[in-house]
Amino acid sequence: MISVKNVTMKFNLGIEKNNSFKETFINMFKKKQKVNNDFIALKNVSFEVNKGEVIGIVGSNGAGKSTLLKIVSGVMKPTKGEVEVNGVISPMIELGAGFDMELTARENIFLNGAVLGYSKQFLEEKFNDIVEFSELKEFLDVPIKNFSSGMIAKLAFSIATIVNPEILIVDEILSVGDIKFQEKSKNKMMEMIRGGTTVLFVSHSLDQIRALCNRVIWLEHGEVQMIGDVNIVCDEYYNKQMK
Repeated sequence: MISVKNVTMKFNLGIEKNNSFKETFINMFKKKQKVNNDFIALKNVSFEVNKGEVIGIVGSNGAGKSTLLKIVSGVMKPTKGEVEVNGVISPMIELGAGFDMELTARENIFLNGAVLGYSKQFLEEKFNDIVEFSELKEFLDVPIKNFSSGMIAKLAFSIATIVNPEILIVDEILSVGDIKFQEKSKNKMMEMIRGGTTVLFVSHSLDQIRALCNRVIWLEHGEVQMIGDVNIVCDEYYNKQMK
């Protein structure tokens, strides 16, 4: 279903900058030194995901988890390596990224739905379901610039999960909204999983990873540390973090 082979992702941080006329003048008389501003976010990452598997991805902040999801989703192209995906992907990486803050919730349902590839007819048919799940009926005609971050995330989640995709890419979304909505989100995820959806799931919650996943990938500094049994990898990762 998903094949990731020797993927490396390199960014140029562009650290070296001249911030003033004085610095520019001084640098004219200094010997230029070549500075390497490259940052390797992922290094030779390889793994396979079978149809119907739920794969958890754990690691410290900056480990490369979100970068990996964006590469698998096709948002980014790796510097080196290959990614092969067989199936329609629904990425839930940056909820609400396709929203226009000046438009109302009602208008953004159609805008964001179009970004996700849904037709106008489909969105009209599913409109009431989206609104009901989001719990934002009374705010439909309010510009979302007046929404809290939790309300925006609830609306985005409700739009993104209106269909059951073949492959679901999830980045820390089960912590959006209040406790009630978090439970609804988890139940929706479980419904998709039971329906055979293949899932890549990033979370800092090891309880969520243990509850939902079949296998776990542990990333650190852009490199794979372990891939395997949920409890074994989570225990190793936890013990390493606690040292």
